[in-house]
Amino acid sequence: MREVEGGRRAGGRVRLSSHWPRFRRVVVVVLAVLVVIVGVSYGRALLAPGDAPWTVRTVEWVRDNGGAGVVDAVENWWFTRDPPGNATPDASALPDLTAPGSVTRGTPGGGTASPGPAGPPSVTIPNGIVPVAREGAWVPGRTDRYGLPAMYTTFVQPDPSHASVVAAFAWIRSSDTVGHLVAGTTQPGGDGWPGGARIAPGDVSSLVATFNSGWRFKDLLGGFYEDGRYSRPLQQGAGSVVIDRSGRVTVGQWGRDVAMSSTVAAVRQNLHLIVDAGAPAPGMADASGPWGVSKNQRQFTWRSGLGVDARGNLVYVAGDRMTLKMLTAALVSAKAVRAVELDMHTHMVFFARWLPTGAKGSVAPAKLLPTMPSGADRYLTPDQRDFFYVTLR
Repeated sequence: MREVEGGRRAGGRVRLSSHWPRFRRVVVVVLAVLVVIVGVSYGRALLAPGDAPWTVRTVEWVRDNGGAGVVDAVENWWFTRDPPGNATPDASALPDLTAPGSVTRGTPGGGTASPGPAGPPSVTIPNGIVPVAREGAWVPGRTDRYGLPAMYTTFVQPDPSHASVVAAFAWIRSSDTVGHLVAGTTQPGGDGWPGGARIAPGDVSSLVATFNSGWRFKDLLGGFYEDGRYSRPLQQGAGSVVIDRSGRVTVGQWGRDVAMSSTVAAVRQNLHLIVDAGAPAPGMADASGPWGVSKNQRQFTWRSGLGVDARGNLVYVAGDRMTLKMLTAALVSAKAVRAVELDMHTHMVFFARWLPTGAKGSVAPAKLLPTMPSGADRYLTPDQRDFFYVTLR
């Protein structure tokens, strides 16, 4: 009799080989083991220490387990399918510019606005934008012991073609503040970093601002250095946020504007500069620059960036439904001379300003944009991502 597909023909019927039950048991065992391995791996990702929603943990677990291409494809479809409109921004999406005790300085309602030589440079509102009330008018935040504001905030519509998009700005005076870089529980990776992945409790009363850092290190050109230790090697030419031992923060191209020395306390790199010499870096106009694939650069999503102005003060920008080109335009309008992109997407972009509550030594946070998903007190407890915070000097 002739064998047919692992069995024997007998009386017009196919009789399976006697090895089939054993093979089936092996397959079931292998599948069960795989399910257990996957389940344990995913469970560890969900239960890993540090603040992060389950959605972020799930996406990053998929990326880390061979699904990066799938995640990129889904994100490129999701964040490009529905461009933002050209209507007036919704009032609920605008920053709170009426903090108790603050005094708005500048020219509400358009053109340029500046609080004077002691404060941030004037904001340029793009041609074709019909400004909304208080747009471009700087609002002071936390003051130093002499009553001089260490930070100002404002907002602008960075793109006349998508006027509903709002970019919020924070300008931080370097001479009044001290910058801190803190490693998270999963980024940049490794154990034993100083800070416990949260704001030092002793620094809370002097907080000026807290904000997000950059991309995951698996997804970028760049390294991380803190406290005499490297997590990833620092890359020549990479856009770099550098903190010296006095706490002053600057942004520049590694090897040209900034370099390793005995005065460097911390370095966080993230791709290449997006603003250089006060202008968008080459390749920004057609999304052909070295900041990820062009589809990634054209996504309408949460984005953030950090730069310095001509006097070395910090300029942070964040907004929802922005392309990389919009983020860059916003940084240029805030007079950043050099800037680097920070993190992007929901839950990755976060900034809080901290103000005294009236009670002695007590401060409270307020989000730079009310639509930022994280709680305003983020980073008081351990976080999975590395981050920055700024205190009064």
